[in-house]
Amino acid sequence: MPKQSNTTFICQSCSYQSRKWLGKCPECGEWNSLVEERVVSVKKGAGRNNFRMREAQAVPYTEIESQDDVRISSGVTEFDRVLGGGIVPGTLVLLGGDPGIGKSTLLLQVADKLSASGAVVLYVSGEESERQIKLRGERLGVQAPNLLLLPETNLENIFREIERLKPAAIIVDSIQTTFSSEIESAPGSISQIREVAAQFLLLAKTRGTPVFLIGHVTKEGSIAGPRALEHIVDTVLYFEGDTHSSFRLVRAIKNRFGAVNEIGVFAMTERGLKGVANPSAIFLSTHGDPVAGSCVLVTLEGTRPMLVEIQALVDSGGPSPRRLSVGLERDRLAMMLAVLHRHAGIACFDQDVFVNAVGGVRISEPAADLAVMLAIQSSLRGKPLPRGFIAFGEVGLAGEVRPAPRGQERLREAAKLGFSVAVVPKANAPKRPIEGLTIHTVERIEQAIDLARSL
Repeated sequence: MPKQSNTTFICQSCSYQSRKWLGKCPECGEWNSLVEERVVSVKKGAGRNNFRMREAQAVPYTEIESQDDVRISSGVTEFDRVLGGGIVPGTLVLLGGDPGIGKSTLLLQVADKLSASGAVVLYVSGEESERQIKLRGERLGVQAPNLLLLPETNLENIFREIERLKPAAIIVDSIQTTFSSEIESAPGSISQIREVAAQFLLLAKTRGTPVFLIGHVTKEGSIAGPRALEHIVDTVLYFEGDTHSSFRLVRAIKNRFGAVNEIGVFAMTERGLKGVANPSAIFLSTHGDPVAGSCVLVTLEGTRPMLVEIQALVDSGGPSPRRLSVGLERDRLAMMLAVLHRHAGIACFDQDVFVNAVGGVRISEPAADLAVMLAIQSSLRGKPLPRGFIAFGEVGLAGEVRPAPRGQERLREAAKLGFSVAVVPKANAPKRPIEGLTIHTVERIEQAIDLARSL
């Protein structure tokens, strides 16, 4: 097969290409990120494998059948939730996370459930031998009658086995160790990752076979390789959580077949990852009596309303008071303190302010503003909010309290868990009373502060 090879320098952060080495990438600004790679270009018309796309033909929109009813259950309820209701045939899923957080464990359990249903699952391992995977499976209680293990890193050899076995699902652990012999660069390089991902995408779409890729993460916490890898796949899932905690969160960063930011909550046990049916219980502290500086927020993660306790500690500071937030944006905390001072008359300019979201969850939605402000004023006054109190709502720079999306579902979730008092934006007031829940509506932050003081 005629080939033409050339040498180029490729940035390992953004895939910028240069004919000569540069100390700093002009595209992303990273230093010492350009690596010399030899790229082999195959002559036009020469294919790298037997998985061919059918000849492209335009199809009328009205003649296309929906595939919503053909999702396959993975057997793991929380994993199905993150995927949007199950596995879509022909989907390419990328799962990333810190080392040892449970990526291989989760997909081995998914492989076990799929195998038990009669589907043939191929587990391609580039980092562990089949005996190592067998030891983990025995610890997890995996039976997997139709699970096949393939310790291989060469892409062409993997595709030959796929052609022979024709599995119903494929798991690749990991994409950084898989390489194509058609690309003369090291495994894990930008060229290899892009080529391997593109070939697995072609396989998934032509065969209708779901493919799960495990990806390494960098020290910054992003999946190793350029963002192009995340653009290629259909779904990107991230493992979140502290390895010292028994709880894990799997969040959908991108999903072409479901809601973005949907999460699945798992508990790491001796028998593997177990789904948590009521995740709100994880993020609520168990205080015997109400304590100052605590306010429960009803947040929305994907399509799931969850209750999270927001804790604030306001203490006397020095000449340079600190602003520290864990699980919330620090810049937004500074903005909320300014709004409290300007519109509610609560000054914290000489105080240290610490804010924490219990359970290690990260909250990015602005609907947390009202709960954070009420927790700060409660800590500053040293007076706890009443038992069974919840709040949510976005607060603007003018002091107005803006509505949060899907407020009815948030209130129903709070009532279901036994909360009795709610302070919410006026626009989120329910049309019908919710049994067991007294709802107070506010339009401005000063109204919310005065209401919290009077309860």
